[in-house]
Amino acid sequence: MGKMAVIIVAAGKSTRFGGKEKKILAKLDGRPMFLRSVEQFINREDVCQTLLVIAPEDAEHIKEKFGANLGFMGVKPVIGGPLRCDSVANGLAAVIPEAEFVAIHDAARPCVSQEMIDRVSAEARKTNAAILAAPLRGTIKRAGESLVVDETISREGLWEAQTPQVFKRDLIEQAYARRGEFEGEPTDDAQLVERLGHPVQIVESDFSNLKVTAPGDIALAQSIIKNRPKGRPKGPLGAFEEAQW
Repeated sequence: MGKMAVIIVAAGKSTRFGGKEKKILAKLDGRPMFLRSVEQFINREDVCQTLLVIAPEDAEHIKEKFGANLGFMGVKPVIGGPLRCDSVANGLAAVIPEAEFVAIHDAARPCVSQEMIDRVSAEARKTNAAILAAPLRGTIKRAGESLVVDETISREGLWEAQTPQVFKRDLIEQAYARRGEFEGEPTDDAQLVERLGHPVQIVESDFSNLKVTAPGDIALAQSIIKNRPKGRPKGPLGAFEEAQW
């Protein structure tokens, strides 16, 4: 089984979250959100490296407050760039040669489950490119700035992309090497792979793998985490995990 490097993207500006604290530092069940996301990957047998991409302005704070814990868990911090794609590119540059696959996950999705990661990584090993996504179930409206409905759109065949997104390493590196050829900025990593003409396989997920965007999402994420069955984590525990056992 090919080993996988994991890039946790935590370098966003948290513009929509508001408040004095960035959302990656918001507490979920007593621990910062970004650690919740990191913990889902660090003890997996198929993971050979975990990279945490952080904003330059957060580097000193995270090093001072969480550096020892991240070091104990074997997590390497990487400084991100001005855009998400720049941050992922910086993460890719730090991937070790042993990694055959790369999983890219948003730190703002702390509720991803081991079962979700298992399924998307298994599919990527078969197809070289796979993403988690949830089918849209509600009625979809298109509206302009005035918020007047312009049209109702069929939800048939529409999916909301999630993370992690898992790719063969050489494929995602090629996609990022050529990102300057495309107009605009990609909204996810799969978009760059799609533009290469390579098929990207959807692995069905659900909306429990939510992306925390607004403060109100914290309560929902907290509820999802608390209502999932818990087992003692395998492998070495960091200071935050030890406090729970």
